[in-house]
Amino acid sequence: MLALPSLRSAVPAIIVLLLWSCLASASADTPQVVTSLKPVELLVRAVAHDQVEVTTLVPAGSSPHTYQLRPSERRQLAAADRVFWVGPGMETFLTRLLTGPDLQDRSVALAPEEQNTQGQIHDEHEHHDEEHGHGDAESEHHESHGHEQAHDHHGHSHGEGEDPHIWLDPALALTMAETIAGHLKELDGVDAGAIDRNLASFTHDLQAREASIREQLAPARELDLFTYHDAFGRFAEHYGLAIAGVLTLSPERTPGARHLAEVQNRLNRAEQACLMIEPQFDRQWWQSLMGDVELPISVWDPLASDIPATPQGYLDFQQSMAAAVLNCLPEKTE
Repeated sequence: MLALPSLRSAVPAIIVLLLWSCLASASADTPQVVTSLKPVELLVRAVAHDQVEVTTLVPAGSSPHTYQLRPSERRQLAAADRVFWVGPGMETFLTRLLTGPDLQDRSVALAPEEQNTQGQIHDEHEHHDEEHGHGDAESEHHESHGHEQAHDHHGHSHGEGEDPHIWLDPALALTMAETIAGHLKELDGVDAGAIDRNLASFTHDLQAREASIREQLAPARELDLFTYHDAFGRFAEHYGLAIAGVLTLSPERTPGARHLAEVQNRLNRAEQACLMIEPQFDRQWWQSLMGDVELPISVWDPLASDIPATPQGYLDFQQSMAAAVLNCLPEKTE
């Protein structure tokens, strides 16, 4: 005769099954959000906190310029309640999917029409160049140090058109957060009042952090920053920093011999040069241009790969970018 398990021994298993069922149900009821890049995820978490489940497509160490979707990520997109991305100018691998009939009603491109925000963040989110743009002292500095800009037009070309790395500018990031908040409030199960409170708190904290970073970076305005690709113009312009040279406008393009020679000439003429390396790309190009010359090197990551995905993450991201620049100061490199 077979011995049946006692009720006492069966109770723990029943409890586990019930808990698992409740957790699975709660997860199914939580809005599912997919973001293209880690910085976009940081902005979602800043305004949503734990009200949504967030999945990010481009993993740490990968480049959105060359990324290819896996089948599992296509399924995540299909199941998403909202998909937030920068737009066709950045994540070209998503353009066909997110502008197609299946996802276009659930996807939100965050790139704004107006992207000129040289000044500080204000409550009204108005940015007046005459009041808050680069002052005369900074203009004189750029002229006296011979900072030939890599771009002849405002907006910093990324191969063609406007620079799509808009999340690096905190003022544009705040606009992105406002757009994200508006769309999240439309989702079932989201507390709209909490979203508004989170957004207000994020706005206040970002304004304070931006002011602090601007003060920290004041000594760095004398630096000549050289970057691998054309990704940091937004951050530099917002804080009054000088990008003295860019190795390539786009990572997909191999720099030509003439351009490499020009960048090398700029390196040789720079009074306080610093090479800004990105973890997504190797530094062999810079090593070939540097030769035997010793130059300070610092690492900044426009994709925030190592930043914890918390409601404070975007603030930490901005601070990490500033810290990378500050590492180039003479007192840090001696």
